[in-house]
Amino acid sequence: MIIELPQVGESVTEGTITQWLKRVGDRVEKYDPLVEVLTDKVSMEVPSPVAGVITEILAEEGQTLPMGAPIAAIQTSDVAADASLSDQPTQPVQDAAPAPSDTPPDTIGRTGVLLKDVAPVGPTGSGATESHADPQPTQAVAQATAPEPTQATLPTDRRRRYSPAVMRLAEQHDVDLAQVVGTGMGGRITRKDVLAYIDAAAQPPQPQASPPAPAAAAPQPDALAADEERVPLTPVRRMIAANMARSAAEIPAAWSITEVDVSGLVRRRDAVKDEFLQREGYPITYLHFIVKAVAASLKENPLLNSSWDGDAILLKKRINIGIAVAAPDGLVVPVIRDADALSVAGIASRAADLTQRARQGNLSVDDVQGGTFTLNNTGALGSIASQPIINHPQAAILTTEAIVKRPVAIGDAIAIRSMMNICLTFDHRIMDGAEASTFANAVKRRLEAIGDDAVIY
Repeated sequence: MIIELPQVGESVTEGTITQWLKRVGDRVEKYDPLVEVLTDKVSMEVPSPVAGVITEILAEEGQTLPMGAPIAAIQTSDVAADASLSDQPTQPVQDAAPAPSDTPPDTIGRTGVLLKDVAPVGPTGSGATESHADPQPTQAVAQATAPEPTQATLPTDRRRRYSPAVMRLAEQHDVDLAQVVGTGMGGRITRKDVLAYIDAAAQPPQPQASPPAPAAAAPQPDALAADEERVPLTPVRRMIAANMARSAAEIPAAWSITEVDVSGLVRRRDAVKDEFLQREGYPITYLHFIVKAVAASLKENPLLNSSWDGDAILLKKRINIGIAVAAPDGLVVPVIRDADALSVAGIASRAADLTQRARQGNLSVDDVQGGTFTLNNTGALGSIASQPIINHPQAAILTTEAIVKRPVAIGDAIAIRSMMNICLTFDHRIMDGAEASTFANAVKRRLEAIGDDAVIY
């Protein structure tokens, strides 16, 4: 049975094999973890959908594959029993030929696999790009001119069926599998064996008259200085870097900053925070009031709740606000769905749950998908102004900065007020400064209107 990289969501198109937890020849039970896979949404363990013995590993560690690609082959007890009943050669084209492209996906390999230990990673999705590691054969392969062995002299295992991955590769490159030497369990022909055979057949014969010239020395990387240290990228950091670079490269972003007097917000939150914590068991923060104000302002300004679609703008009907969280493995953006329909207390409940699970690495794929706008509380880090990068493919991102008390002119008088900056980065393809400023001023108006009687529930 071929095990495939499971589909985990419509926007997740590829995954990177980070670590194999089992090896060829290992016995696995159903739901035993097989491999760790990293996507642009989550880091997850893929368990085995069946019990059996691993006969082939088709994807190397570090290799990036599209969802649905074969990653391993497992021989189940049913297959082994069927093979022992017959010594007659199986017709591989009939028994193991790949299904046509319009055939529904294999439900075991793509949709029937239970994902375990799903941990979130970078904030955005990415396109599918298949990459293949260079095969490293462990035995010499037969020469392309070698005589074809007879059926009677073939080892028993080689006269049995081949895996679909091997069959597909052999058909694509017109390879006679009878001439390929198998290095798998019991002489089974693996995908690596076929690739090695193709490479050997493609190499021109070396002249025998003169010894080969010595190979030129490979260029060495520049030596590090005494005060430098090279830190390898983790898969999560690499994914975040790719997503941020994509956003910066594709989106013509503009930026603005708006000053907000949040003195009323500070008073209201100070008045209810102790009672709220005692009643609910989690704190109420400034961010929860701000999410409520942002959700209402997005409803008034739908361009901010949209995305670019080449020759059109996609307006999102639902307001799903992502809140950026600095988790141990990197930035994650869990989503508060339908934030416009929630009270401040309801937003606090959702945010407390998502933030806790994000920091524990227990978010699901659904928790980080479907966001239409992103909010980042950089003020918690002490920042008073920032220029955030848009969470691709959204239209904008807003940061809330540190609340600072300072003197402000109110009419003809000077007063000490609690002031906060909100910083907006927006996609200039979708909107101009007028629309962006209208939205920022709508958020400002709602925050400055919060008073001592502001509704919490």
